[in-house]
Amino acid sequence: MCRVSRELSNVIRRDVLTGRAKFGVSDDGKELYQVAMARAIKNGDWRADYYRGHTLLLALEIASVEDILAQLYADAKEDPFSVGRSMVGHHATPFVDHDGNWLDHLAGFNISSATSPTAGQMARGLGLAFASKKYRSGEGLPSGFSDNGNEIAWTEIGDASTSEGVFWETLNAAGVLQVPMITTVVDDGFGISVPVEKQTTKGSISKALAGLKEEKGETGGIEIHHVHGWDYPALTALYPSLASRVRATHRAAVVHLTQLTQPNGHSTSGSHERYKSKERLAWEKEFDCLVQFRHWMIATGVAEASDLDEIDKRAKKEVMAARKNAWDRLNNRLKKRRNELVALFPTSDPSIEIYNKYKEAINRLDMPNISELIDEMRRLRLQLGQTPLLPQLQEWLRDARRELKTDMGSHLLSETPKSPVRLPALPPKTEEGQPTVPAYELLQKYFTAKFENNPALYAFGEDVGHIGDVNQGFAGLQLKFGEDRIFDTGIREWSIVGQAMGMSMRGLRPIVEIQYLDYIFYALPLLTDDIATLRWRTGGTQACPLIVRTRGHRLEGIWHSGSYLAPLINSLRGIHLCVPRNMTQAAGMYNTLLQGDDPAIVIEVLNGYRLHETVPQNLTDFRVPLGVPECLRPGTDLTIVTYGACVKICLEAAELLASRGIDAEVIDVQTLMPFDLEHRLADHLSRTNRLLIVDEDAPGGTSAFIRQQILEVQEGYQHLDGAVKTLTAAMHRPPYGDDGDYAGKPQVMDVVEASFEVVEF
Repeated sequence: MCRVSRELSNVIRRDVLTGRAKFGVSDDGKELYQVAMARAIKNGDWRADYYRGHTLLLALEIASVEDILAQLYADAKEDPFSVGRSMVGHHATPFVDHDGNWLDHLAGFNISSATSPTAGQMARGLGLAFASKKYRSGEGLPSGFSDNGNEIAWTEIGDASTSEGVFWETLNAAGVLQVPMITTVVDDGFGISVPVEKQTTKGSISKALAGLKEEKGETGGIEIHHVHGWDYPALTALYPSLASRVRATHRAAVVHLTQLTQPNGHSTSGSHERYKSKERLAWEKEFDCLVQFRHWMIATGVAEASDLDEIDKRAKKEVMAARKNAWDRLNNRLKKRRNELVALFPTSDPSIEIYNKYKEAINRLDMPNISELIDEMRRLRLQLGQTPLLPQLQEWLRDARRELKTDMGSHLLSETPKSPVRLPALPPKTEEGQPTVPAYELLQKYFTAKFENNPALYAFGEDVGHIGDVNQGFAGLQLKFGEDRIFDTGIREWSIVGQAMGMSMRGLRPIVEIQYLDYIFYALPLLTDDIATLRWRTGGTQACPLIVRTRGHRLEGIWHSGSYLAPLINSLRGIHLCVPRNMTQAAGMYNTLLQGDDPAIVIEVLNGYRLHETVPQNLTDFRVPLGVPECLRPGTDLTIVTYGACVKICLEAAELLASRGIDAEVIDVQTLMPFDLEHRLADHLSRTNRLLIVDEDAPGGTSAFIRQQILEVQEGYQHLDGAVKTLTAAMHRPPYGDDGDYAGKPQVMDVVEASFEVVEF
């Protein structure tokens, strides 16, 4: 298997350098430890690796050489990991079907989809391990996900990536939480061209981590082991025994593998001869793990040199045959499509010279990818000018563009029957004269009822457990439901969300709290790189329906009044972004999301917890639909579009405007992603013909997004009788105090005066 893996690595490099593929990373020099690791892995375990690791897949017979080459060649029809969307080395196994049902996680080894950002896998690995802890301690949890929490999360990381902050944050959390996570640090002495001495204190990550090492008689801590990556007996002695301990104790461990090599360099982007000395290159040739493995087998009588030579020949032959099969399968399919297109071209036509020109160009394409065929057809259509493309070619072009869009863009959000977008509205039921309660008490009632009915529901974050969050939405719930389900965490947003991601990938339903919206940016790399792309980059075969609960908008202070949503809108496509105007609406959104299978962020109004609201009689059942704005006040002169804390401001302004004869309607968009799926806003605009957008983001932020959606996507521009105006927060952050709030955020009179400007235009 090691030789097959090495030959595969060689092919990956060769095929990139000769133009068959775009980019390649591979396992050369890192094969042996993965074979040893395979001996310790059990069904139900999880992997959160970096952009290497095909040796382990081959050893466990999870994937074939042809599968890996299909990903290298961006063969969307044959790539089993990412349907042609990720570069080679980014592996994944399915754990949900296309109807959104969970597969049996105990049936095999589960590989969470890899990402390229360095150390990005660490927080996800922590969450996958943390789920095992919860399955061991929880009661009434769903089956098919865990065998009493015995599953290990196997996390791998290149040594240079341990310089990233999330590596330290994650291992610190793993030591505190005590979770079954084994992190292998793969150390070949360099981070691309930068040597370890410039990366890590003392030039050794195992030495730098010494303070986290478990000590007898102390609580917490992790095991730390150091072994050479070419030492097969040591590797096979370590991994199985370590795995047994980690399964039993839930104590995390780090395995630092040193003296590894990279015979082909870091990747196909360059040669390591540029930055390594002749002495280092000579050492790497001698201590290549497969060379040392060969010496060991011969020295111990495991195999004869002639037998190993024969294995080398068979491995090369096997990989080359797989290479031919993978390439021919792709090439034949592309050429078949090309031939089908060419057959649609006319043999006689007034524009035959133009058609023949493009027919010849298409026939000259060496690898006729569908994108190249589409582009040639679009150029043909352009050159024909006023003469329409023949009907059969128009139909081909239309169908091909739809197919490409689906192949490359499907499953950004759930397309299953469980999608929260499919859930219709279910209005809240209240009676006239029903008493009101402070909004935080409404949330207490809501979460209490939800936790009583769903044992897989968890809530955690900074100050969520003991005191019930800083705004008291969970006050008293830890006492009622126990510290296992509602609990506190350290101040570490990235890994807090990572905990939730891993839990949600394993059938649990976490509500993870980021204390203030201003702090969500500490978790943004995980949210944008991993969570938002997970379903899409796996073609719908993986999902993580977590909910991030946070609060924002106006309160007091520079870093406690966050409404900067444009960075989230621009970077979190693939996550629902809910902006309720009050806690009743927030509860309705939680109901919708908890019935669905997508990740979401809910931003509650920070200054709304003490305001009084009526508790719906169907509090745990009513639903606020996603992507459906709500008209809160009808009007004929002006449409005011807003959300969140600005809803109250705009409603007050509308009353003042009415006293001056201006009938303004106020619409709450409710969710920014998805945004007005039925294009209701353009319909409203068709009746008022004037538009004011009000929000608390910076100028040109979320208001610009809303404007683009209404005018461009919904073609609302055709209904306008005047210029569109946006009313936003100031360029600077909100200063502390009443004057700071008044100067920094839209006020009632700002809305009134802006409305006059729009109406009088």
